Amino acid sequence: MEYTVQKLGRLAGVSSRTLRYYDEIGILKPARINSSGYRIYGKKEVDRLQQILFYRELGVDLNCIKEIVTSPTFDAGSALREHHQKLLEKRKQLDMLIANVEKTMAWQEGRIEMKDQEKFEGFKRQLVEENEKKYGKEVREKYGDETVDRSNRKMMNMSQEEYDETMRLAEEITDVLAEAVRTGDPAGELAQKAAALHKQWLMFYWDDYSPEAHAGLAQMYVDDERFTAYYDKKQPGAAKFLRDAIHIYTGIQK
Repeated sequence: MEYTVQKLGRLAGVSSRTLRYYDEIGILKPARINSSGYRIYGKKEVDRLQQILFYRELGVDLNCIKEIVTSPTFDAGSALREHHQKLLEKRKQLDMLIANVEKTMAWQEGRIEMKDQEKFEGFKRQLVEENEKKYGKEVREKYGDETVDRSNRKMMNMSQEEYDETMRLAEEITDVLAEAVRTGDPAGELAQKAAALHKQWLMFYWDDYSPEAHAGLAQMYVDDERFTAYYDKKQPGAAKFLRDAIHIYTGIQK
């Protein structure tokens, strides 16, 4: 079956303007232009629009979607399986938050007791699972399952005040580190302040501290491009600079 812009828009629940924009940027071209100058879309274009909307639902930006769906190696079947897995994960996260909301409503209505830390359980559980998904394999290989499991339990048992402090410290580390990088001296006062703040932040997650583990973690920030990208986002070169500062701070050179 073939569709005009308006008909395809109604079918998919998107505006005609959106479809025209997708044509302009080359992410979804019509199959042909008819004699009256109307864009005409066929089955192939319908399937591609479905893929685009799946990716949009998962929060992928249009530039990335274009690279994916226009790649010669794009496999629609594999993409659908990936969408399915990610949507299941998203549903699991939503289910946790829904359960937390329902529990909070019951507490407000006086039907149950609820500790303060339980009010944020869904959010913290989501963060733990996201970290496991992103970094779990590498961190578990480096530090072992028992260490990582202890850290996750500590995270789940944090009070809201402790959790807020970890967020504040993370921002302060980023700001101080950006200033320190501009000095060019990992042994300088600002750099060593960033290393000390990093240790303070770690102790919210670690049961005990060892300079060796701290230095090893700093090296992983350089070895793993995902950690590097996080620290370099505000100030290029920050990950390597932090590694050097922490190695000086701990007295351990890798």
